[in-house]
Amino acid sequence: MARPTKERRVCHFPEVSTFVPDGENAGQPVVLAIDEYETIRLIDNEGLSQEECATQLGVGRTTVQSIYDSARKKIAKALVAGCPIKIEGGKYCLCNGNTDYCYKSDCAKRKIQSQVKLEKGDNIMRIAVTYENGEIFQHFGHTQTFKVYDIEDGKVVSSQIVDTLGTGHGALAGLLANINADVLICGGIGGGAQMALSQAGVKLYGGVCGNADEAVEAFITGKLDYIPDVHCDHHHHDHGEEHSCGSHGCSHGKCGDN
Repeated sequence: MARPTKERRVCHFPEVSTFVPDGENAGQPVVLAIDEYETIRLIDNEGLSQEECATQLGVGRTTVQSIYDSARKKIAKALVAGCPIKIEGGKYCLCNGNTDYCYKSDCAKRKIQSQVKLEKGDNIMRIAVTYENGEIFQHFGHTQTFKVYDIEDGKVVSSQIVDTLGTGHGALAGLLANINADVLICGGIGGGAQMALSQAGVKLYGGVCGNADEAVEAFITGKLDYIPDVHCDHHHHDHGEEHSCGSHGCSHGKCGDN
């Protein structure tokens, strides 16, 4: 009987999960698994050796070499044939920041683990909202603070502001998991972050604009207007620039940087 495949430990999901050639689509998408993407990120982008990469992923060096070779062949095929690339699937688990194997001395997840911890009662539902000046901040990956609400018996019993400590994108899902958030209310959010939240067990309510307190009250009463299929496709906008966001479910017609 074949040995079960060991889960590969990855730091975070890619911010962009689909790449499409500029021109005629020459074939079916090439699917790059999450762990394959991670080996490319660590070896080719971060400059780690295969042995160091193996330590990061929690597998043997020969396994990393096999994953890496597969990833490069897939990328080469996509480039030569002009095929789209989709990054998804694979056998992986998200790093929780609790160990000391990380090659980065300033690992964002370890920083979060050591500095951001909130106790939570057994009967509490915890809601986190991307937050800026009382409003729902519209770009999850760039949020600098969350407003965190504890709900019990259908009422807000406490709330506080939590600083993201300068982390962004993939690491933010780890922060939400670390503070035991059950729900995230936000504006725009990318596909990679959505996968990370799902992995962390955080329920997403995206495409929401307006006052943060009012959004939480609407959630409690079952009246929150959100978009189940929300995407963040407006990275070309400067922060704070207003633009039409009707497709994001914003009842105010404007929602800033999404």
